[in-house]
Amino acid sequence: MANITKKVSWSSRADESGAVGEGTPLLNGSEQRRLSRQDSLAGRPKEIPHNEKLLSLKYESLDYDNIENQLFLEEERRMSHMGFRCLEISRWVVCGLIGFLTGLIACFIDIVVEELAGFKYQVVKENIEKFTEVGGLSISLLLWAVLNSAIVMVGAIIVAFFEPIAAGSGIPQIKCYLNGIKIPRVVRLKTLLVKVFGVICSVVGGLAVGKEGPMIHSGAVVAAGVSQGRSTSLKRDFKIFEYFRRDTEKRDFVSAGAAAGVSAAFGAPVGGVLFSLEEGASFWNQMLTWRIFFASMISTFTLNFFLSVYHQKPGDLSNPGLINFGRFQGDSVAYNLYEIPLFIAMGAIGGLLGALFNVLNYWLTIFRIRYVHRPCLQMMEAMLVAAVTATVSFTMIYFSNDCQPLGPEHTEEYPLQLFCADGEYNSMATAFFNTPERSVRSLFHNQPGTYNPLTLGLFTLTYFFLACWTYGLAVSAGVFIPSLLIGAAWGRLCGILLASITSTSSIWADPGKYALIGAAAQLGGIVRMTLSLTVIMVEATGNVTYGLPIMLVLMTAKIVGDYFVEGLYDIHIKLQSVPFLHWEAPATSHWLTAREVMSSPVTCLNRIEKVGKIVDTLSNTSTNHNGFPVVVQVSGNDEPAKLCGLILRSQLIVLLKHKVFVELARSRLTQRKLQLKDFRDAYPRFPPIQSIHVSQDERECMMDLTEFMNPTPYTVPQDTSLPRVFKLFRALGLRHLVVVDDENRVIGLVTRKDLARYHLGKHGLEELQLAQT
Repeated sequence: MANITKKVSWSSRADESGAVGEGTPLLNGSEQRRLSRQDSLAGRPKEIPHNEKLLSLKYESLDYDNIENQLFLEEERRMSHMGFRCLEISRWVVCGLIGFLTGLIACFIDIVVEELAGFKYQVVKENIEKFTEVGGLSISLLLWAVLNSAIVMVGAIIVAFFEPIAAGSGIPQIKCYLNGIKIPRVVRLKTLLVKVFGVICSVVGGLAVGKEGPMIHSGAVVAAGVSQGRSTSLKRDFKIFEYFRRDTEKRDFVSAGAAAGVSAAFGAPVGGVLFSLEEGASFWNQMLTWRIFFASMISTFTLNFFLSVYHQKPGDLSNPGLINFGRFQGDSVAYNLYEIPLFIAMGAIGGLLGALFNVLNYWLTIFRIRYVHRPCLQMMEAMLVAAVTATVSFTMIYFSNDCQPLGPEHTEEYPLQLFCADGEYNSMATAFFNTPERSVRSLFHNQPGTYNPLTLGLFTLTYFFLACWTYGLAVSAGVFIPSLLIGAAWGRLCGILLASITSTSSIWADPGKYALIGAAAQLGGIVRMTLSLTVIMVEATGNVTYGLPIMLVLMTAKIVGDYFVEGLYDIHIKLQSVPFLHWEAPATSHWLTAREVMSSPVTCLNRIEKVGKIVDTLSNTSTNHNGFPVVVQVSGNDEPAKLCGLILRSQLIVLLKHKVFVELARSRLTQRKLQLKDFRDAYPRFPPIQSIHVSQDERECMMDLTEFMNPTPYTVPQDTSLPRVFKLFRALGLRHLVVVDDENRVIGLVTRKDLARYHLGKHGLEELQLAQT
């Protein structure tokens, strides 16, 4: 696997430049100790070959920790009680706005997909009916394949050429963002536009995808944009919500946006809150939960209201989410105790099939990283998949002789007659000739006997491989709906077989119940979410009766699946070499101490430092540090200096830009004092050091860091065990943790990459290499 020389990443564009020089200090400190193991990479290629044993250095952490410097304290002192109340109100306003806009986007996607897909299926249906009588159905096939490929081509072009990070469902990226990793371009306006139009194209183009996953990413982008009160892409500043321009606040709002996305997609506001809790935020408080729930509720209500207007029934709020499983009522709901073992067995099958799906997708993704990394190739692959999907669907419908009578209460949107007798329709066509959401609903609710077991078996098989091939293409698409559809198909098949085994079929009355359990098992087996998925399924079906079976099924699917391979999102996070921190440190790591984990030696700055030294430190490309401990010399002797604070690269850049030098402050008495607002205005895209001009005379000036540095950074003694360091770092969402000796002298610095390097492998504790991929 180590011979994969090209790495396609979530921010593929400017990654190829960062080559690592010989013996370069990779982290904060010179990595001689670690580099000795990488001697095999002596004549290093421009990019280190992709391999899971690597951790990428290009991802930075978000700063969740407040910098309590003098400016911060002054600002807090100036704020009245009313000011704090206004801030709290504006947080609620932002959350309401996030919910409203996310609901509107979901509504827009839904309506456009309905209209375009309806038009496409109508055209193809008329064409098929015309040619069924006169012969020449190959023309219909061509028409269908060409329509699909053309629509998908548009979607693939905008993703592959304009914004590669908008590919896929976006859930792995948002998961990383909420974990505290700054993924480039993930919450930009352009990403949102490409995501929305890309997902419309891929669903209308008939790929085996859903429009639910991307809603979560869209919600997160909306949240990041709204909460900042300006758009850096459009260069517009609305001068509102300026207080929220820092990582702490932004990350909280992004978790609200992700929750609003889930709730708009599934009509599950509580599920959305739990999704943010389970997948995301490390730091969590009660008020945040309440605000997130508010955003989720508003988003599902907005979607509901506008869809009711669109369906010409204003005020009839019956479409809470993009996917509507329909209501499970009456006899179909009841289940007996003796069915619970059957449900658990179905959970195990779901876990196995999910693990198979993930393994296949993993190898496919590695193949794509190796060979399909040019945008034009990605576009061609997407078109190929679209054409193949259409061809397979058509072939299955053509050779299926599963005819069902068209009853008076038939729910089929586009019933295809093909070679069936008059008044009958082809039931394979219901599964394929439809948007995936509709197919799921018909599998849940159609009368017993509407599907032939053979039809369901073939459909499961083909759709499984199509969905597996489709996930990871350069199109915006979610994996939720395809998983539900595969599971619903084999679940319904189980229900039919059970009814046929026993002579008294009344006890296994409804195959729709098994379709629901199968869908939950398959989805749980692929994405391995437990808590939030149970609640999402219960809310989407509108029935708490199924709470216990769904929970048992999801637990079984997760346990069985985890035995073989990780969940799909975790696999994709790992393939990008992201320094992701899990909830706990590896189990057997108590013998490792902070001294062994940290990076050293550290570049420190004096409290009053020469400007020239600061500029040189920041311009040094070999040490791309983002945090510098500030030290103070004790009694002029040669002893190491003691720690008195920490200052960030971004702060130093703002100070240099505003030329806050000691000499200038004395000469210009009128100079305005820097305020926190100046730091917020530069956020989040601080200018690079190269763009700041410092003259030769200015290099001789001094800079006083006292009022800008964080005077109380978190520190740990050098003998602290790794799990303790990990807990502190993860729970507080830190970016830098200073390691000191017993005299409070700086001896090292712990960053995210130092902690993410250690993980439990097959042979105990393993250490990942660091690489500039």
